[in-house]
This record gives sequence, C-alpha cells and structure tokens, in this order.
Amino acid sequence: MQIRIKLTHLDAVLPTYAHGPLEDAGMDLRAVERIVLQPGIPQGVPTGIAIELPAGYEAQIRPRSGLALKQAITVNFGTIDPGYRGEIRVVAFNLGKSDYVIEKGDRIAQIVIARYESVEWDQGELSESVRGTGGFGSSGK
Repeated sequence: MQIRIKLTHLDAVLPTYAHGPLEDAGMDLRAVERIVLQPGIPQGVPTGIAIELPAGYEAQIRPRSGLALKQAITVNFGTIDPGYRGEIRVVAFNLGKSDYVIEKGDRIAQIVIARYESVEWDQGELSESVRGTGGFGSSGK
C-alpha cells in the first residue's frame, strides 16, 4: 500500500519500520524539535509530516514500549482520520518525577495504519447472550 506523505519541516524524517514491515506493525515517528516534558503536563510534539490516507483507513498513534518502560514517557493513543491533512503532532506525557528532554530526531511514538468499517446504527432490542449485561469483573478474578 502506498500513502502520500508530505514533509512539512526541514528536519522531518519519513516514518520507518525498525525491523522491517514483515516484523513490525508500527513505524517510528520522530520529533522535529527539542521539547522539555515536565511531569504531568501534556505537550504536542511536532513530527513535521502530514499524510493523505485513503477512505476506510486511519493512522493510529501509539506509545513506544521501551520509552514507556525505561523513561515513563507515553503518548495519547490517537487517531488520524482520512480527511486530516495537517501536521501530525504527538501528545506526549511524562509520568516520571523529573523533566525529560526529547531531542530533535528522537523516536517518540509509533504510527500504525489500519482499516476501519463505517457503521450505521440500527436502533432496537439487542439479542440475548450468555454474558448479558455482565460488565467489569464479570468473568471472575
């Protein structure tokens, strides 16, 4: 699949698979400027890229697991809709106790391209199921 991409910043880097598309679902997104993440204060980190997704596809923004585990840095799970043409900015959170510096060029998140289905709601009674209305904790410990 080919997706049109526009680099909107001189330091922008195309998203890349760390181990190739046969082993990775997500491509790394990189920051195009230095950002200081203070604990508990979300910030939008610019990536310097804009994309044109076909109808029926979304881009999911996900955290990098190593960054989350080792540095307590995570990102908002976001959706880039097919109609959006602006720069992708990653909402980053520092869950640690001290400032964390994102340098220009640092890998900050992953982007995953996924299909989605459009739906129309059909109001009415729901069919019966074994689970029924059992919610949180309904399957036991």
